[in-house]
Amino acid sequence: MRLATRCRIVRSVDVAAEVGSVWQGVVDWPRHGDWVPLTTVRTLTPSGRGVGARFVGRTAGPGPLSVIGFDDVMEVRSWQDPDPSTDPPTPGRCEVVKLGRVVRGSAVFEVSAAGPGRSRVRWVEDIVVPRLVCRLVAVIAGAGLDRVLRAMARDLEGSSGGRAEPGDGR
Repeated sequence: MRLATRCRIVRSVDVAAEVGSVWQGVVDWPRHGDWVPLTTVRTLTPSGRGVGARFVGRTAGPGPLSVIGFDDVMEVRSWQDPDPSTDPPTPGRCEVVKLGRVVRGSAVFEVSAAGPGRSRVRWVEDIVVPRLVCRLVAVIAGAGLDRVLRAMARDLEGSSGGRAEPGDGR
């Protein structure tokens, strides 16, 4: 009997901004720290871009509780910049593998066109968890990911006045 399983969480959000600028924001790994509560992100390689790039998200409590936390070490395994010149336009896509001791699995980030001046960000998390808690983790992590995507969309839209529309990606 397998005690652990991959728990998949899929979410998406529409962003009132062009694919190229949204892609640049999504793959700016340190910027994720602006969207993910109690987390700072730093690159571990000279560039955070492309296959082989490594970065770490440090999630920790605030203030004196900062000693309580964990590192989520990730490495880019596949990378495709968006290409608007193809028909249909090729979305940007990046897959990272989670190498930390606490969080294992993978994540995929996709940015595609969603109409004139609009983009859709799709974020897929496949995390390894004990089988008995997968459903609970999916609900809690899904709600957290919705919050992160809304914050990301607001940030990437800047002052354009666009509205973020989260979805469950199903």
